Formats: sequence, structure tokens, C-alpha cells
Amino acid sequence: GMPISVKPPMTPHSSAPRCRVPSMMTLPRDLRSACCSSVTEVPLGDAEATSLARTYAALSDPVRLRLLSLIASAGEMCSCDLVEPLAKSQPTVSHHTRILAEAGLIDGDKRGRWVYWRVSPKRSNFVSQVLGG
Repeated sequence: GMPISVKPPMTPHSSAPRCRVPSMMTLPRDLRSACCSSVTEVPLGDAEATSLARTYAALSDPVRLRLLSLIASAGEMCSCDLVEPLAKSQPTVSHHTRILAEAGLIDGDKRGRWVYWRVSPKRSNFVSQVLGG
């Protein structure tokens, strides 16, 4: 009969694609410039690392991401109007908006007893990238 060809055993190196972490250079150009223009040129200093960590910590909560998304899509939003869509209490909403504000992602304007929030103009490109824009 026909000779049976025997395949050599697959080695892990030949079978599995190498797992590579994408470098900054594989990110879309506008994302690099939105969040990381200085990151690619020089290593992060202490202050920049602390600031970046605070930004990402602020974004690491699903309620804060939704809050940021509501504010970004509305352009400006009263804290009184954030309670219902998030189904959270006013103190909880205030806590989350404060964290986003401390990270420099949103700016508040107090009018009477309410604060009106908008995405910080300096961070608008970054925020739209984060939210998938």
C-alpha cells in the first residue's frame, strides 16, 4: 500500500503563535497622541506615572465609566440628572464625580446647589478614545 507519512511532533514554538504584547507603535496614531505622546519619547517620571495611575484608577470602575459616558454624550450634565440613569444615590454619584474630577477628566461648575459637569477640554480626545469614539 501507500507509505504513511509521519508528521514530526509539533513543538510548542511552531504550533502556537508567539504571544506578543502590542507595542505603543501598533496603537492607532490618534490614540498614541491622545494619551501618550510624551510616553513614547521619554520614560515616565515619578509625577507622570502617579498622574497616569490616578487617571486609570478613576477609569477602572464601571459606574465611573458610565458616568463619564453620560457627561460626554450630553456635553454638560447636572449632578441632579446623573442619579436616575445610574440608579445610584446622590452621595454615591458625588463620590464618583469627585474621583473623575480629581483625575482631571471632568470639570464642575457649581450653580446654586447643583454642580454641572463636563469633560475637561484638555482631556476630551483622551476621553473619546477611552469611550470607544
